[in-house]
Amino acid sequence: MRELAGRLVERFRLDHIRNQILVFAVLAALIPAVAIAGLAYRQSRRSLVESTSQELSATTSQAARELGLWVKERLYELRVYTGSYEVTENLERLSRAPGRPARARLTSYLDALRGRTGDYEMLAVTDGSGRIVAASAARASPGNVPLDDLPVDWINQVRGDVPAIGTAFWDDAAAKAVVTLAVPVSAANGRVLGALVANVGLSSAADLLRGFAREEGREVYLITDSGQFVIGSPSGSPDLMRQRVAPSALAALRTGAGQWIEFRDAADRELVGVLQPVPYAGWAVLAQVPLHEAFAQVARLRNIAIAVVIVLALGVGGLAYRLGLFFVRPLDRLTAGATAVAGGDLGVEVPVTTSGEVGYLTRVFNDMVGRLRQGREELERLSITDPLTRIYNRRYLMTRLDEEGRRARRTDRPFTVVMLDVDHFKKFNDTYGHQAGDEVLEGVAAVLDECVREVDCAARYGGEEFIIVLPETTAEGGLELTQRIRERLATETFPGGKVTLSIGIAEFPADGETPDFVLRAADAALYRAKREGRDRVQRAVRGRFSGDVRSHDPALLRGRGATRPRPSPSSGPPGD
Repeated sequence: MRELAGRLVERFRLDHIRNQILVFAVLAALIPAVAIAGLAYRQSRRSLVESTSQELSATTSQAARELGLWVKERLYELRVYTGSYEVTENLERLSRAPGRPARARLTSYLDALRGRTGDYEMLAVTDGSGRIVAASAARASPGNVPLDDLPVDWINQVRGDVPAIGTAFWDDAAAKAVVTLAVPVSAANGRVLGALVANVGLSSAADLLRGFAREEGREVYLITDSGQFVIGSPSGSPDLMRQRVAPSALAALRTGAGQWIEFRDAADRELVGVLQPVPYAGWAVLAQVPLHEAFAQVARLRNIAIAVVIVLALGVGGLAYRLGLFFVRPLDRLTAGATAVAGGDLGVEVPVTTSGEVGYLTRVFNDMVGRLRQGREELERLSITDPLTRIYNRRYLMTRLDEEGRRARRTDRPFTVVMLDVDHFKKFNDTYGHQAGDEVLEGVAAVLDECVREVDCAARYGGEEFIIVLPETTAEGGLELTQRIRERLATETFPGGKVTLSIGIAEFPADGETPDFVLRAADAALYRAKREGRDRVQRAVRGRFSGDVRSHDPALLRGRGATRPRPSPSSGPPGD
């Protein structure tokens, strides 16, 4: 389960806050919407089932009642016809002595009855054994009148004074569905003389069914007990009468008579229907509706609900996406800023575009980066600054000197190195103490920093020695600078009195082919100034310094045979 969750998170990138907001918003909108739509759909479907079931049940009940009355009326009419003198008297005469006149009068009467209404396709009279003795002129002869559609024991049923109803069939000559009815013909004393048999067309019954199928999609049929279709609201045809309701569907319809049943017909259509028996006949009325049409309203509601849910999801998703951008963009900026800071870029400043927690976090982040930047600047300053004099230290000086040499070669412009040494500093330090010596060094550094340009580099080289690098400046410019420094230093008073400087000046490339050689030349000039009495400035000897005179190492530059230890960068080192 955890692996599946991990794959889902990785696949849909749910580890991103923006995607989490989007998913949360969509789910928060869809879950109640889908739940409400589902409840509404189920309730609507239940209501539609109830209403449709009631409508179909009412349709089948009314249609069955109307067809029962129709059958009852047809049987009543036939009984009325059997009470005629023409039927009883002529049938009695034929039973006693068959003769042509009686049969002719009976046939004429039957033709007259058939012409009175269009429902009767054939009328015939049988004797007590069920043999036809007369028939309407619609048939060629009595022998051609079919009685096979009546029940097998129909004559016994008629002798019991019970009408017989046969199986409906398709009459090709009349091009309509027909049912055979038989009623007893009784004498005045109640004795059954025979039967009046009529083939009754079902056109008027079909018209009744059509009246109950006015709603679109509804179909109403008359079927037999065996499930055979007789007539229907759509149309009547021989093909219809060859169709049957599936036995399983017929059993379900009979079991739930008057109730909504779902089933499939011979064409494999999904239907819903209600079955209701017809009184006075072995028939039943089946009202059915295709399932998709029965639930068309619910389907429309479902489609509307789905459309609403989709629109809601898109709308909420779009809004959540915009809100996600609104909230996440500052976080993305913070993330990018944090990444840059982690990479060492402390120049990052994230714009504050929102208020609240994200805005507060952004301000705190900017303040933190600012403090880090200040801290780094301070560390950088400390790394290149002498802690006592607060001017550049030796490490930065050597870097700057190397950079200046490359720049001078590239631009073919000179630069000058001025090396300064505090005279008699060791004696001063020993006499007045290290604290006084520190004050001297700090005072000299302050004077140097005051007199140099912004582009110049004044640094403590070590002990009481200082070096100034003057970009794009000749040795004459260096002499002018040292004059200002000496004049400015003469105005300063230290615990032991006045302080003087011994100074050496060298120019690149006149006095050295490399920055290192220029530094050696300046150191040699400084040594000469100290040797000649101190408190003076000496220019390096003209000519490129080739490095074959001596090393610029202080221990070697301070004399041949007699060496002078170089003071260390700490305050109060030994010196002369």
